Amino acid sequence: MVLQQSLKVQPSELSVLNASGKVGMPTEPNCLNQLAHVHRLRDSELNYDEHQYGLNMQMLRNREGLCVPLKMGMDRFAARQIGRLPFLRSSNFMDDVLTGRCDSIGFDDFLNLPENNEHMRQPHAVAEKNLGIYL
Repeated sequence: MVLQQSLKVQPSELSVLNASGKVGMPTEPNCLNQLAHVHRLRDSELNYDEHQYGLNMQMLRNREGLCVPLKMGMDRFAARQIGRLPFLRSSNFMDDVLTGRCDSIGFDDFLNLPENNEHMRQPHAVAEKNLGIYL
């Protein structure tokens, strides 16, 4: 009998504190951020979609065999490889369709609008940099 690794989300524990003498940004790891109280659901919610996908693939593997999850994984990999122009951000719609996330409305759908995105850049400058054309 082969023991499979549990898919239950395990809380992350810190072994070494990052103690530096400088004051950094709130997102940088420091002693205060590492010792501050973190809700148990934070880690679970960060990886919810990937965790659900893993559970679905394990259920399919047990019921249908290895072929169906492998084919679905290859389809998802191929959907992620499709590129756009370097100055356009991808909406990952194909990946959402393959995983079933297109049917649900979440936080990112109404508060993460592309119009409010601060990563808009000049298309010609980004394309020239990507192609290695410097004038």
